[in-house]
Parts: sequence; structure tokens; C-alpha cells
Amino acid sequence: MTISITPIAGLPMVRPGDDLPELLFAGMQRSGLSLEDRDVLLVCQKVVSKSEGRVVDLRTVTPSPFAEQITASTNGKDARVVEVILRETKRIVKMEAGRLIVETGPGWVCANAGVDESNSGDPHLVVLLPRDPDASARRLVAAAEARSGCRIGVIVTDTFGRPWREGLVDFALGAAGIEPLLDLRGTRDLGGRELHHTILAQADALAAAAGLVMQKGSGIPAALVRGYRFAPGSGGATQLIRPRGSDLFR
Repeated sequence: MTISITPIAGLPMVRPGDDLPELLFAGMQRSGLSLEDRDVLLVCQKVVSKSEGRVVDLRTVTPSPFAEQITASTNGKDARVVEVILRETKRIVKMEAGRLIVETGPGWVCANAGVDESNSGDPHLVVLLPRDPDASARRLVAAAEARSGCRIGVIVTDTFGRPWREGLVDFALGAAGIEPLLDLRGTRDLGGRELHHTILAQADALAAAAGLVMQKGSGIPAALVRGYRFAPGSGGATQLIRPRGSDLFR
């Protein structure tokens, strides 16, 4: 299997209300790309969120006493940003010296509820995670398939840290048209031993690979993966969240 990862460049700064599929298709044309069956389109969360209006103007935010309390233990953190983080938080997992690891509405556990100040396009704006990243991915699949006639997968990516590991990695926040998990149970290894527990997070693996050409300062918000053999599916990236009953660290 040979896989290619091609960055999609040339998109303008995305703003609330923009037609993101149209911007992506125009960027693909400028890059000399067209969709083929079983391609996987990976799109960074930030442009998805911006197009869906998931931005907050900090000038409209009044910090709560709790946000002010958290900010008092940090060096220069904006209490308004902390307030936005708290509004996006379902559960605080860990809080220390102003660092917040929280669980968001859909169940993602991440730093600062995914609230991001970088590349917002305005120093007063912060960008939130999409309300439903899987639904965002489904809309992109529908637009892409209507335009191209091809069956493709779409993965909405974001960059998170990982427990017990240094460094950030892109992972799948939303997915459509491709099953996020590849279940290898029942297959056999090289020695003929049947696999009983092996389930690969193929959506995360594709997101991490595409992240190599979608770095924060590159201005490249999307990439096209070609050559990965996957079966079309109806699952979403929320399947990647480990259920509470089997999560030994909750």
C-alpha cells in the first residue's frame, strides 16, 4: 500500500458564514487536485469552527468569580479566556497552576476545552470546537460527493496533547464516510495466532499523518490522502472516546 498526502493550499482566511466546501474545492483546483473514489479529505477544526460561527469576541465576555480565581494563580492568563473555557466545560478533570484539563460536551478530554487564541484572525476573538464535529464532517462529505460523484471520507482534525507523552499530535475530532476504528479482531497475525483485542484508530492515524503537512504556521488547513484502503462507513469520531465503564483513569 502506497499512501500520498497532499496539502491543499491557497485558501483565504475563513470567516463566519463562509461556504467552506466551496473554498476547499477552489483550493483543490488551484493545487491541481480533484477527488477520486476512496480519497480521504482532512480538514483542520479551526476553519470548520470559523465557518460555523464558533467564535467568541472577548470584548463581550465578563469573567465569573471562579474564572478570576483561576486566573489569580497564573502569570498573565486572560480571565475572559478562562471564562470561555469554563462555559465549554462539562467536567474539570485536572486543574493546577492555571492549567485546565477538561471534558467537553461530546466527551473529548483536552486542555482548555479546545478554546484557541491562535490564528483567530482578530486579537479579540477566540475559536471554539465545533458543536458536533461528526455532523460537520457529514456536511463536508455530502457537499464533496454531490460535486464530484465520488465516495470519500472526511476527517475533521485537531491538535491535542497526550497523557504520558510529550508533544502534540493531530487526531480525529469528527469523521464521516469512513469508520474511525479498524477492527482486526478475528484476523490472524504472522504466526497464525488469532487477534482478540486489536482495534486500530485509523482515523487518528490518518489525522496524525496529515498533520505533518498542516502545521499551525503553514496556512494549510486541509490535506488529501490517497491510496489508503478503507471501507466506507457510517461511524463518527465520537466512537474513539473510551466509554466510562472501560476507562480505568476516570
